[in-house]
Amino acid sequence: MADLFEDKAADWDSRPIPAQISDGVGTALIDSVRLTPQMRVMDFGAGTGLVCSQVAPHVEKVYAVDISEAMLAQLASKTELAGKVETVCQNILQEPLGKPVDLIVSAMAMHHVEDTAALIETFSEHLQSGGQVALADLDKEDGSFHPADTEGVFHNGIDRESLRALLKSNGFGDIKFSTAVTVTKEDVDYPIFFATASKL
Repeated sequence: MADLFEDKAADWDSRPIPAQISDGVGTALIDSVRLTPQMRVMDFGAGTGLVCSQVAPHVEKVYAVDISEAMLAQLASKTELAGKVETVCQNILQEPLGKPVDLIVSAMAMHHVEDTAALIETFSEHLQSGGQVALADLDKEDGSFHPADTEGVFHNGIDRESLRALLKSNGFGDIKFSTAVTVTKEDVDYPIFFATASKL
């Protein structure tokens, strides 16, 4: 499979929009989820570790999952994450992690997964009983956020109520939505939602 982020990985952290989104999502996560030193976390679509870097100091272990080797190579080069974060380059829908986790975080990755229902089911299967998800992505938009020829974008954002229904049908409760941050591109505002839920 082609690495769609190979050409973007080297300067990803210096791009203003990923940095803005990661700051907003990281703040929402720290404010909303009780992180503990015993916690094992999966960061789905971890990329270069912009969100992972904010979570790792508070938990025991983070599995940084992504299908982009180039992005994970950037993450692995961050010395402050050594020993805390394990990079995992695989598609967990086809090859599960094999290690139960207490929390799954994801920022701006769900719209790159074609089958959202299968993804939420996979998240549930990876979580311990009582585990949580903290998911952030674009709100449903008109398709203008990404350039028209962008590969690997299956959804123009994610509809909050559709996601709520998927979470409920996969055994999640205490589902809460907020807006983590709003980014502006070419005078258009794009809200980024932040959703938390607990596996019942």
